[in-house]
Parts: sequence; C-alpha cells; structure tokens
Amino acid sequence: MLPIHDFPLFALSALLLNLTPGPDTLYVLGRTVAQGRRVGLLSVLGISSGILVHTCMAGAGLSALLAASATAFTVVRYAGALYLAYLGLRLILAPAPTETTQDDAAAPANSSWAAYRQGVITNVLNPKVALFFLAFLPQFVDPSAPHRTLAFFALGLVFVTTGTLWCVALVCFAAALSHRVRQRPATHRWLNRLSGTLFIGLGLKVARG
Repeated sequence: MLPIHDFPLFALSALLLNLTPGPDTLYVLGRTVAQGRRVGLLSVLGISSGILVHTCMAGAGLSALLAASATAFTVVRYAGALYLAYLGLRLILAPAPTETTQDDAAAPANSSWAAYRQGVITNVLNPKVALFFLAFLPQFVDPSAPHRTLAFFALGLVFVTTGTLWCVALVCFAAALSHRVRQRPATHRWLNRLSGTLFIGLGLKVARG
C-alpha cells in the first residue's frame, strides 16, 4: 500500500487545477489553432511528459534544490521565457502555408517530434511547475513512510491523466473550430502571428515571475 492519504481530495483538487486556465492550456490552444489537431495533440503529450519529469524531480527532492537556489531558479526561469519567445518568433515569421501543408496527416515525422519535444521543454523549463509539485504533492504523502517516491509518482500519474484528458478535449474543440479558418493561407498566417504573440506574452510573464 502506497503512503497516500486523502486521495479523493487530491483527485478533486487535481481536476479543478487542471480545469483552471494556465500557461500550458494557452500553449496547447495556441499550437492547435495555428497548426492543427495533430500538432496540438503532440504538444499535449509533450506537456504531460514534462509534468512527469517534475513529478520525478519532486519525488527525488531535486525541486527542493531548485527552490533553495535563487540563481538556479532564475536561470531556469529565463531559459523557459526565452524558449517561449523563440517559439513565438518562429510562428510569427513562418511563411504562409500551402494546400499541401495544411493537412494534419501530411505533417512530416520530424515536425511531429518537434511539436512533442517543444511541449516537453516548455513545461520542464517552467520552475513554477517544479515548485508547485514540491508544495502540492507532499500534502498527500506520509513523510514517515517508505516508498515515498512511488507515492509521488502515483499522484503525478493521476494529475497528468486528468490534465491530459482535459487538454485533449480542448485540442479537439479548438481544431474543429479553426479547421476551416486555416484553409485560407492568409488567415492561417494571421493565426500563426496571433499564436506567436501569445507565446511571446507567456514568455514575458514567465520572465517577470
């Protein structure tokens, strides 16, 4: 038996927290609106993988080291902000899509990997997520019991599962809403610029702390 207590309260809290709009939600929506359902879903998988990384960090105590070092926290925060700004600039400067590039199924494998990888990086380089898991997960783990790392991982899986399901629903909704709009190259280009501006704004928000 894992040393987890008040699990129903944790599950409810995780659900409500995932339903609350945040940087990950905005990132996934921006990706979907600009580049379609496939990229949106891969971005969700990347974000979810990043959350699992933070879960392991919290269980291993690495998040505590990050919280204790102002320099490390600042470096990671600015790295995440710069990466979001970089992604935003790439979207803003992207050329107008052609008919052959608008089909989600036609996206090359390397772009699919890039969407997943970028989702992971944007989440891992957000130190606030690390500190959130450090503060939130221990509330439901018995500190005196063995196998605390497994308990952290189990709670993280619950959190990431509810968050993934919610984000997948958002992706499907956003993709259906924007599909016809993205068929027009000029409109698609403006959607890219809008999403890119959103990412740059998220980067500025992360940098300000």
